[in-house]
Formats: sequence, structure tokens, C-alpha cells
Amino acid sequence: MIRDLVIGIDSSTSATKAIAWDREGRAVAEGRAPVALMNPKPGHFEQDPLEWWSSTATALRSVTSQVDPARIAAIAISNQRETFGLFLEDGTPLYPGTVWLDERARAQEKFFAERFGADRVHAITGKPTNVTPCLYRFIWFRENMPEIFGRTHKIAEVHGFLTFKLTGEWATSTASADPMGALDLAQMDWSHEVLDAAGVPLAMMERLVRPGGITGLVSDKAAAETGLLAGTPVIAGGGDGQCAGAGAGVQTPGRAYVNLGTAVVSGSYGTVYAHGKPFRTMTAVAEEGYIYEMCLRTGTFLVDWVVRDLFQIDPRKEPGIFARLEAEAAASPIGAGGLALVPHWQGCMTPHWDSAARGVIAGLSGFTRRGDLYRAVLEGIALELANNTNLSVAASGVPIDHFVAIGGGAASDFWLQILADATGRDILRSTTVEASSLGAAMAAATGAGWYRTVSDASQGMAGEAVARFRPDTARAARYRELLAIHADLWPTLSAWNARMAAFVETQDA
Repeated sequence: MIRDLVIGIDSSTSATKAIAWDREGRAVAEGRAPVALMNPKPGHFEQDPLEWWSSTATALRSVTSQVDPARIAAIAISNQRETFGLFLEDGTPLYPGTVWLDERARAQEKFFAERFGADRVHAITGKPTNVTPCLYRFIWFRENMPEIFGRTHKIAEVHGFLTFKLTGEWATSTASADPMGALDLAQMDWSHEVLDAAGVPLAMMERLVRPGGITGLVSDKAAAETGLLAGTPVIAGGGDGQCAGAGAGVQTPGRAYVNLGTAVVSGSYGTVYAHGKPFRTMTAVAEEGYIYEMCLRTGTFLVDWVVRDLFQIDPRKEPGIFARLEAEAAASPIGAGGLALVPHWQGCMTPHWDSAARGVIAGLSGFTRRGDLYRAVLEGIALELANNTNLSVAASGVPIDHFVAIGGGAASDFWLQILADATGRDILRSTTVEASSLGAAMAAATGAGWYRTVSDASQGMAGEAVARFRPDTARAARYRELLAIHADLWPTLSAWNARMAAFVETQDA
């Protein structure tokens, strides 16, 4: 039997997908299973790590029921980032996994930044201090649950735990470990300095493997649970953002990807280690290089929130609601009739790095209509991307002249045209919305020996864009005027927001 397929596992916040891809990047078979998200108290977001595995096993069984597992040359993992668990040596979780949305470690982040030095953290890890990286939750567990922390054998993010369940090896990709916030990006190894300051023993961390390298072989036990053949190579993939970049061909000169998912994440590729506030630096899913990544913590999350919680509409009962809302938004002018929205519903990462930031809707009047508000949501996200892109290009020195759009939001022609007009750059719709799985599959294809490098695999498997949205000259000029106004809104309100956040914290206490 010719081994002519690889599997890219995409373990996201809401579901695990396993997709079998051929050498040309065509999807051949697919399986998926949901993953539940728990919100036990404000600011705490958790999942059951065993469900990361059970959903993966279910998705893989679906694939291996559709194609002969003897055709599978290798598998690799793309995972939701900044999500981790604490485990015993045999893989038993000691506590629910904490998810990237979690904000419980704000106090630990602030104290660590003051004691260790925010600039030092940024220089070593490529990430400004903020509540998202796992590092500060490591400290939270050490301080608030010392008995559990003391019993911990391994701290593992989703990629590492799934690798253990598949192979019995506590190993992970550098491109998955990196977002945890404890990797020295210049050395591409765990930072002893950061871990020592955080009080985390190096022995708790996993063995690191570069993307495209082998982490282990599928065990007999995992084979029985997944339908894979024992001995199938498991290859290091990466975080979903970096995998999506590989899947979108981000190493193409002038290209950045933009993932219009739960969060909006955009990134460009460079070979020089650089760090700056307009982006966070991530390890690329490649043999070398970095992703200069811009991240907005809300995307389709905010769109869904406005429809469900503000408009009080259940899309399951009104399946055509998004098309109707887009039609109403299209009737609203650029600038939504004077309505502006700052999309910091879950705090702000790039470029302000303000964990206490909250959303703003400004300019409401008696003339405001539903379509204006819906347009303001799409424009607010687009203008954030435009402003951050301009700042990132200036700071990194890496030019961006077009984006490849992926994720669920990329299905909207209306939104992609707003993005093109607001950024002044072409937007290409990817051939696949499953770019994270495809990026993992590219790593697997490299590990299987199909391609010499992940870059070669990306060129061979990425495919061509299915649509291109070009900026309209007149609309782009109008958006440049609006961008100058929008860019001033958050700096103007940030001091007021800090006072309000402090008031709320006092009230909660």
C-alpha cells in the first residue's frame, strides 16, 4: 500500500478536526468532534484535557473509517494556543485545563512584569507581558494551588498532551511551546531564566522538537483508540496561528495571513528575530524564521455576541440572519453614520497590550439603526487590523502588500471588501478554510519525506486563491480619513477605562 496521505489534526477551542490530505493539498477525508468550554466564574475559562484526547480519537476514527490507515504516512498537530493542563506522569490531569481566554492571572502578570522586568520578558520570549501567555497561570497555580502544583509531573499544552496520548512521549513542537511564554526565541529552547523567576522547575517542561521533526510513533494503545496503525510517525506541528500561516503560504514575499476566527489573528514571516509592541513574535512552522503576529482577542466571537446578546437573535432559529444584517450594513455609509466601535471585548493585545481594556461603542444617537451597529462591528475590527498592520510593517521592516484570509469570517464577501478598503491591500480568500489543519499536514508531509522543507511543502500544497478583493480607490481614501479618527479613540479613552476597571475590581472584591 502506497502511503499517499498525511493527517493534520486541528485541536481548536470548540472542536477537534482531523483531515487527511494528499500531496497536492487536497482534502480526502475528514472527521470532527466538539470540545466543551466551561466558564465556572468570571475570567476563568476551562476545558477537560481528557476531552482534548477523546475528541481527537473520535475525529481520527472517522478518518480511518473512510480511508485505509495503511495510506497514512504521518500525522501532525495544530492546537489552540496558550491552553494547558497539569498532569501526572501517566497523563492523568490534576485540574481542568485553562484556556487562552482565561484571565485569572492578571495579578501574577503584573507582579512578574514589575519584578523580572517587562522589557526583559519581551526581549527573551518575543511577547510583551499580558494575561494571555500560560506563564502567568503557571505562577497562579503555584501560588493558589500549591498541593496540585507540587504533584505535577508535566505542564503540557494541547499539542504536548495529544502527543503523549498518541506516542507515550512528553514532547511538543517549539511552535506550540513558544506561545506559552517561557521559550527563549533566540536560543529556541526553554528559558531557564524565565522559568527560575516564575518558580517552575525545568523538569516539568516537555522535550522540544522543531516543526517537521518526529516526536514519536503511534503506540499500540493509541492505535486501538484511533484506528491508526501502530508505528505511524507523529510529527511536530505547531500552534494553530503558525500552522494557519504555513497553510496560507505566509513565506510568500509581501504576504500576511489574516484568520477571521473567534479571534482575529494576522501574521507575516521573517527570518530575523525582532520584537516590538505592534506584534508578538512567534516561532514559524518552518525550519527557521518567525511570525510577526498581530492579535485581536475578538473576531467572530464579537459578531456572534452582538447578534445573540445585543440583538437577541438566535441564528439557529433564523439561519438567514447574517445575510440580512449584511444587507442592512451595506445600506449604511462608511463610518456607520458616525458610529465607532473599539473591539476590545476581551482585553487588548497588539498594539496596546492592556489586559483591562474593554469594548467601546461611541457615537450612538436616535438615528442609529441595527445595520449601522453591525457595520460598525465589521469596520471596527477592520480598522484595528489596518492600524496594527501599518505599525507592524514599520516596526518589523517586513512589507505586507496583500493578505490571505482564512477562518469562518472569510466566507463573507462584504467583510473581506471592507478589509481590503480599510487596509488598502488586496485580500485573497484561501482555497481552504481549514488552513490550520493544512499547515499541520505540511509539517507531516515534510516529516514523511515528501518534501525537503516545510516551505517546499507549503508551496506544493497551499493551492491558489479562489477570490481576490481589491481596494476601491474612493472607499480606501475615505477609510484613511476614518482610520485617523479611529486610531485616536482608544488612547483617548484608555485612562478612563483603567479607572472604571479599578472600580469594578474593588466592587468584586
